[in-house]
Amino acid sequence: MTNDESSPAAEIVAAGWRTILAYGPERVDPAVPRAAYSHPALRELLPAVSHGVLYLSRCIRYPWTRDIGTAFPQAAGGYRVRRQSDSTLLGVTETAEEAYRLIAAHLPDGCGPAIDGTANDL
Repeated sequence: MTNDESSPAAEIVAAGWRTILAYGPERVDPAVPRAAYSHPALRELLPAVSHGVLYLSRCIRYPWTRDIGTAFPQAAGGYRVRRQSDSTLLGVTETAEEAYRLIAAHLPDGCGPAIDGTANDL
């Protein structure tokens, strides 16, 4: 399944990014979604924020995928980048830009635009 820029899934992804990019620091450090959005491959994934952390999914319906790396902010600064599906530590970075470069470099094979479906459909 693929989605072009005019598909319902692509429209939902684009709307999600517009919303999250407009969030203030009380929801998420604004540098985080900006860093993720700067990567075209990540920009095609569904964004969501919970507890100050940006999550990305390859599908737009629940249950979402957990195979995209996530940058968890550390109290002392920097980010611990982990893939939740298999608990793999992808690395520790000092900046959000480095974290999302690492995440983009470790996308699953065949990762493309988010699909109109669930993780079970991939």
